[in-house]
Amino acid sequence: MNAGDVRVYLLGLQARIVAAFEQEGGDAFLVDAWQREPGGALEGDGVSRLVEGGRLFERGGCGFSHVKGKALPASATQHRGAELANAPFEAMGVSLVFHPRNPYVPTVHMNIRMLVASPPGGAPVVWFGGGMDLTPYYGFEDDAVHFHRACRDALAPFGADKHPRFKRWCDEYFFLRHRREARGIGGIFFDDFSEGGLANGFALIRAVGDAFLGAYLPIVQRRRDLPYGERERDFQAYRRGRYVEFNLVFDRGTLFGLQSGGRVESILMSMPPVVTWRYDWHPEAGSPEARLYTDFLPPREWADQAPAAIAGRAS
Repeated sequence: MNAGDVRVYLLGLQARIVAAFEQEGGDAFLVDAWQREPGGALEGDGVSRLVEGGRLFERGGCGFSHVKGKALPASATQHRGAELANAPFEAMGVSLVFHPRNPYVPTVHMNIRMLVASPPGGAPVVWFGGGMDLTPYYGFEDDAVHFHRACRDALAPFGADKHPRFKRWCDEYFFLRHRREARGIGGIFFDDFSEGGLANGFALIRAVGDAFLGAYLPIVQRRRDLPYGERERDFQAYRRGRYVEFNLVFDRGTLFGLQSGGRVESILMSMPPVVTWRYDWHPEAGSPEARLYTDFLPPREWADQAPAAIAGRAS
């Protein structure tokens, strides 16, 4: 396994995902191939693939990047030793966020990546990261169970400890501390992963990447044609504000891209197109909007929930 193998896989994954949603939504994605010239603080290339104003996705982006830099930014070294601070680095990954038009279809995020740091006088240090998480506006229990089971099944070959560990990490990471509120219903998240060597790390991110379409596409197909009105769109826009707050304040991928001098348009293509904020607003008790807060945002062991337990409820 080498960097070329990872690159080939990531580009193929991006192509598969975009092709699936072009077919599902009927809208072609814009293809924006870009390159940073050698000699600058950051060099490399990438492909940003984006849809805006589509019938299925109001905005959706799936980006590949492969860059090299002269100094690791702080967002990449905060969990590692000081010896890697300002070390030259190479990073590549695929990152996506899809913001559906229909409020009953959840927003989704997925990212997998490899990073290599080369401290002067030391051996290269390689680690992997990634995951996927779901951000519904109106919760459906069978969707939550399906998504979390797909995450659990993807990690099963790597040890029984991985799903509980990475699910808990996701719940803790995608949390708006200033709001004391989860961004969504989680999924899995991992970073700084080097257990079992390079081949094992590469196999892990492949398993997560390959599981994405099966985790999300059936949910899209179930919900995309549900009727909705202005009330649902207003709540969707309000909850999207939480997404923006998290990405700009806490998200390590966004911070890494901005701190390393990355391509701003590609970094911020995860932002939703229509967002609102309201002053000290709370949903009416007992409403479908309130149920998101009471029944879905608090962490639950969705993958362990038996199908019979959700029979007869929202589906």
